[in-house]
Amino acid sequence: MIEAEVHLSLHNFLRSQAGFPSWPHHLTMARLVARALRLGRSALIQVGAVCGYQGRYRTSFVASALMWHGPVIIVAQEPVQQLLLRIEIPRLQQWLPANKSIRTGDAWPDAEFQGLLLTSPEAWLRGQFAGGDRFPQGIPTIIDGVDDLEDWVRHQLTQDIQPHDWDELILACPNQAEAISEARIQLTHELFQHPVNPYHCYLISQPEIEILSRLCLALESVPSLPEPWKQFWQQFQTLDENLSPPASPAPPPLFWATIAHRQGLFSLHYAPMELREILLPLWQRQPVVLIGSAIEPETEAPLFRQRLGLEDLTCLKFSSESQAEAIQLYVPYKLPLPNTPEFQAAFIHKVRTLVCLSATAPGLTVVLVGDVPLKAQVATILASEFGSRVQVEKTCLDENGILISGWEFWREHQRVLPAPHLLIIATLPLPSLENPLVAGRVALYKRSHQDWFRLYLLPAALNELQRAIAPVRESQGIVALLDSRVVNRSYGAQILTALSPLARINYLDPSLFSNTDEENSA
Repeated sequence: MIEAEVHLSLHNFLRSQAGFPSWPHHLTMARLVARALRLGRSALIQVGAVCGYQGRYRTSFVASALMWHGPVIIVAQEPVQQLLLRIEIPRLQQWLPANKSIRTGDAWPDAEFQGLLLTSPEAWLRGQFAGGDRFPQGIPTIIDGVDDLEDWVRHQLTQDIQPHDWDELILACPNQAEAISEARIQLTHELFQHPVNPYHCYLISQPEIEILSRLCLALESVPSLPEPWKQFWQQFQTLDENLSPPASPAPPPLFWATIAHRQGLFSLHYAPMELREILLPLWQRQPVVLIGSAIEPETEAPLFRQRLGLEDLTCLKFSSESQAEAIQLYVPYKLPLPNTPEFQAAFIHKVRTLVCLSATAPGLTVVLVGDVPLKAQVATILASEFGSRVQVEKTCLDENGILISGWEFWREHQRVLPAPHLLIIATLPLPSLENPLVAGRVALYKRSHQDWFRLYLLPAALNELQRAIAPVRESQGIVALLDSRVVNRSYGAQILTALSPLARINYLDPSLFSNTDEENSA
């Protein structure tokens, strides 16, 4: 069977690689992927946050894909594709008894192709939703990095009305030009009344819905609207209908606007609220192997699977309980809660203390701050004392630099930066209700009388948190989590469990950092 062949060949390959980064689960994962290819049965594999950060697991699924006798698709982001093409695939091809053709592209090459195709998540999802033959049914597909799958899908399904679309609507409907211009002016006035938030975007409110409803009514007699507007009105009418009972059992799309304050312009956006019913047919077209790092604490990932319509599949989660991956975790007990006026001053004082204590220790210090104004304030205060060592969301840093960063920047660039010896986290990365996508999904949970915090916000925070600290595990550094909710709220135990293995620190002392340096040098 293919599982035995892959196991033997990969085992011989791994033994031949002197100094090759070891991972104890290579053979198990390769056998599971080979089994999924042979049986045509989908699988969900969680490799752990550290392994996901390092990318060691990719050797396993690439070996199975190369040795499988039939065609295979690997869906991965562009940097990962380049890594596979330049390193993983050539290295494996020298050892494995396989001679499979390798291609990259946004569509399946041709009906006769029996090789391995590498494509991006955007291209693969676009092809699936288009319903055409860009990717034929039945071809086993391996999707890498599915921690971000939900975001990929929502981005792909989001539709827009941009400022230039209003001009095209006026040209297409000259008899309604006055009504269109008036609606645009009214919308601009209403949208710019919203208080500024870090996302510069807002859920469509009732006054804005009424303005759009009047314009929709005025355009009913127009025989041919521009395509973006035709689709917009079709979706908008479902929103309008859901505002009056009896409401549709299916939630309406989520409508929101983004604002460019300096230009005085706005754009409208809409996307499906729920993805389950949309994605169910997609998973039935071909067997898929979904690979993520730390999707959920449970092996079966029930919340993730329910949201994405993943029903009958094999689930496997590799443990990362090795003490070699343990972090030193400092969580202060008496720091004010993040939603209190006293938090900001106390947080800045604690950050300055930590940076001063570790000042003589070599290595990168990262301060993760999700709040945009607080991030700027921390950067200003630290820069006044530590000068050019302090950089805000930059990748060109001194050897002992201090990086001030938001969560998104750190997630996107942590692989090109050295592993920090000290990671300071301001607050738990709970999705912000100021973000309209978050607010809309929370409203859906509330309407269903479900626990929106434990079913949505907390799992998202745990995933983000585990991925953020993965580089610190590699350096066996220190994580300072300055959110006292970890020790003052009932869900704190879940957070500490998700962050294990760890050693708790209850005090701050310069020797903490010197001990870390000695261990790393040893």
